[in-house]
Amino acid sequence: MPFPFKLDVDVPLYLAPMAGVSESPFRRICRRYGADVVVTEFLSAEGIRRENPATIDKLRFGADERPIGVQIFGADPYAMGEAARLVTDVFQPEFIDINFGCPVKKVVRRNGGSGCLKDLDLVQSVIRSVIAGTHLPVTVKIRSGWNEEMRDPVTIALRCQDAGAKVLALHPRTRTQMYSGSARWEEIARVVDALDIPVLGNGDIKTAEDAVRMHRETGCAGIMIARGSFGQPWIFNQTRAMLEGKPKPDAPAIATRFAIALYHARMAED
Repeated sequence: MPFPFKLDVDVPLYLAPMAGVSESPFRRICRRYGADVVVTEFLSAEGIRRENPATIDKLRFGADERPIGVQIFGADPYAMGEAARLVTDVFQPEFIDINFGCPVKKVVRRNGGSGCLKDLDLVQSVIRSVIAGTHLPVTVKIRSGWNEEMRDPVTIALRCQDAGAKVLALHPRTRTQMYSGSARWEEIARVVDALDIPVLGNGDIKTAEDAVRMHRETGCAGIMIARGSFGQPWIFNQTRAMLEGKPKPDAPAIATRFAIALYHARMAED
């Protein structure tokens, strides 16, 4: 099954949604350096519904950031559907992404993010409610489970697909792992084999070589790069070149890196 929005590449490279990082200036820089798709920071459905000024401010994006997805989180299916409706009507991104992966305590204690993974019926209810609230494609980002005892990424992914998700991104760690240990890329491969929809691989991509190796080892339809983009947004151009069998471009010279940092700072100030 193809991606549900127009892309000019076979294997899209995504900038992952990261709180406090994936704001508009950084998204624009990553697009400039080869990211094919970007996603907003994850945003609370309640904050969107109540039109909280800080939340609404993070929803804004420019035409140069498209294609872009807005990522929302919450454990109340009704609130998630309402948030999807407002985002669709007012901001009109290419897709809406649901966060079932965030491991942070203040999110999961309300069953948001990866907290939802303890109840797969709730996961499906949330997806169906968001789909009912928008005409846009709905995608999801998950972890492999709440903890080792509940680790079952294939079952979670199949339930998401059955509920209507059009693309699934997997970070193959559990919530209790947080960011420790290693991402089990073999779980991405198993989910790719099990699903009909496109699967994005995410986790432990620090270099362009890592990204290409993940694609080769898992067969993922797209690659989602998170912390590997910190301080090196050109990882996207380097990965694209290597995927196409071309030599990896050199990282920019030190003077150019300073110029990029200053450009980022000025955009953030604006």
